Amino acid sequence: MSEVLTAPLVVEFPFTRSLGPVQSAFLTGLRERTVLGVTASDGRVVVPPTEYDPVTAEEVRDLVEVGSAGTVTTWAWNPSPRRGQPLATPFAWVLVRLDGADTALLHALDAPGPEAVRTGMRVRIRWAARRTGAITDIACFEPYDSPAGDAERAPHDGEFADPVTGITAPARLDYTYAPGRAQSRYLRALADHKTIGERCPSCRKVYVPPRGACPTCGVATDTQVEVGPRGTVTTFCIVNIKAKNLDIEVPYVYAHIALDGADLALHARIGGIPYDRVRMGLRVEPVWSEDGRFPDHYRPTGEPDADYDSYKELI
Repeated sequence: MSEVLTAPLVVEFPFTRSLGPVQSAFLTGLRERTVLGVTASDGRVVVPPTEYDPVTAEEVRDLVEVGSAGTVTTWAWNPSPRRGQPLATPFAWVLVRLDGADTALLHALDAPGPEAVRTGMRVRIRWAARRTGAITDIACFEPYDSPAGDAERAPHDGEFADPVTGITAPARLDYTYAPGRAQSRYLRALADHKTIGERCPSCRKVYVPPRGACPTCGVATDTQVEVGPRGTVTTFCIVNIKAKNLDIEVPYVYAHIALDGADLALHARIGGIPYDRVRMGLRVEPVWSEDGRFPDHYRPTGEPDADYDSYKELI
């Protein structure tokens, strides 16, 4: 039995959002080493502040300044920090109720080991040397040998010079993808410039890329069938937004292509033709990547367009 393929993959995109008055004041305050909360309808001071009351869902604006020291309410040890986490050495995730607040803030605690962390311990904010108006302006918490003081809270108007009005947070997922036996066979065949699908023993349809089971009948598919390499454009879209790290000039076309002999259309980029001349029924063939491992795109074959009735069931 052939080995199942695996590959490391990364999904990453920047998440950009504008800030309302509450979140703007909170993040700008961090830049100025000031922690703000908001007073809810039940009198509690919520930190980090929410834009809407957690009880009534009404908009809230009553900002309150709280202390920079607090008490750990619960924690968990992180022995193996990952990329992008607050500290590069082992640390504790902690919920800290800052002096003057009634809710807890999640952040990292710099501690030598789990034996140095406990619920109820006192900690304080370690501010980042360079602050930009983000939660990372709190570099982490650190142990603080001081008893809990009186509630430190004072009304705050939320006004700062040069307020932060928006943030961009990178979202990233690192994972290992295992395509399974059926798709591993499919990928290996591509390296030989062959495209294989699998036929359902019940409905007799050929699926490309193969999935190991028929999505209609729910039975295993284990008979390999070579299809293509030519096919027919069944439908398509014109891409006008350039993707990061993708060296393709816009506009370009992505299409669903029904390969000859297949009963399921796959998607691929269309090249070798102006984007505004791509059409349903266009006959295309693969152009292989420089390393020959997969089709880089599909181009017109020069054949007459396929009749609509020949591919209408695959749209």
